[in-house]
Amino acid sequence: MNIHEFQAKQILKSYGVAIQEGIVADTPEGAVQAAKDIQAQTGSSWVVLKAQIHAGGRGKGKIVGSEQRGVAIAKNLDDVSNIAKNLLGNTLVTIQTGPKGKKVNSVLVAEDVFYPGESEPKEYYMSVLLDRAKGQNVIIYTTEGGMDIEEVAEHTPEKLQREWIDPKIGFQGFQARKIAFNLGLTGKAEKEMEKFVTALYRAYEETDSAMFEINPVLKTSDDKIIAVDAKVDLDENALYRHKDYEALRDVEEEDPTEVEAKKFNLNYVKLDGNVGCMVNGAGLAMATMDIIKLSGGEPANFLDVGGTANAETVEAGFKIILSDPNVKAILINIFGGIVRCDRVAQGVVDAYNKMGNIHVPIIVRLQGTNAVEAKKLIDESGLQVKSAILLKEAAALVKEVLDTK
Repeated sequence: MNIHEFQAKQILKSYGVAIQEGIVADTPEGAVQAAKDIQAQTGSSWVVLKAQIHAGGRGKGKIVGSEQRGVAIAKNLDDVSNIAKNLLGNTLVTIQTGPKGKKVNSVLVAEDVFYPGESEPKEYYMSVLLDRAKGQNVIIYTTEGGMDIEEVAEHTPEKLQREWIDPKIGFQGFQARKIAFNLGLTGKAEKEMEKFVTALYRAYEETDSAMFEINPVLKTSDDKIIAVDAKVDLDENALYRHKDYEALRDVEEEDPTEVEAKKFNLNYVKLDGNVGCMVNGAGLAMATMDIIKLSGGEPANFLDVGGTANAETVEAGFKIILSDPNVKAILINIFGGIVRCDRVAQGVVDAYNKMGNIHVPIIVRLQGTNAVEAKKLIDESGLQVKSAILLKEAAALVKEVLDTK
């Protein structure tokens, strides 16, 4: 589950990670008041306004029809008001949003941390995630932090350094010192980085997160180490252990059909194809998507109804799939183990009758417990539903339907 930068920073701060302080606002007036509060705390007239969307590349992104960037420096309160007006309620397009962009509903008004001092500020990059190949968490870091980290990864990957953490002993002090040393830090900055990375890893591990990405990690001119930006991806499978994090979900940032699917405990991901699919089990869903491609089509979605499919979930799945105008056919592929095939078949018939006016061809492949009874139910329903038992039969029916389109 993705969360906004200001939410991510609050989680980090609660674990002792030093952050760039800020106040979130959803109106220009609120942004001005936030700037006044920050100015009173810091004594600086400059603040930074950051569009809060679930996407990276905001610093280079632009508001549609404007030159306004997603991250901008305000030198006075008039700047704050104007930038906030340009951002709030408008669509920001970045390299990660695609051409459709995302609507900006809030901005983070943050303190200016690039102030002059004894040394030059320096930006680093740091992330924490699971290395599945090694079966260990890994901290990835580089001296080349900032907006062009993608360029670094593509053109100079040797500049990305990695520190793996043995799960048997956890993150050790010598590893924190090694990271600080490899980043070229000495003195106070070295000690600050050791504290920073230790607290960061603890936060990652104890929040059951899938990924932490801090870009940039900033060494200020007075050798403080702080998180200027933060991207946190929380593991949805662990939210039951962190009830308060569920409230951080911003459904306006998510695909409406995926939000609707969650209400019925359906695992749904929208894709760009023309054949909708409804399956029980993630593995079977992947195989079904392969069948669709081998039959000349493209999967329009990933939809796993789980092992307890019934009339209600089938109907919900139908509605979600049919909300996509690109869908030209639907393939329902159910393996009856825990759930009986005849119950699913009855659910299909009931949902079809209840919804009515379904003009998209539907292919139902049921295999497993009571598969023969299920096929009979489908065949005798009088509905325009094609049934299959074997996988190759379902594939042939998909091809037949697509060839007639």
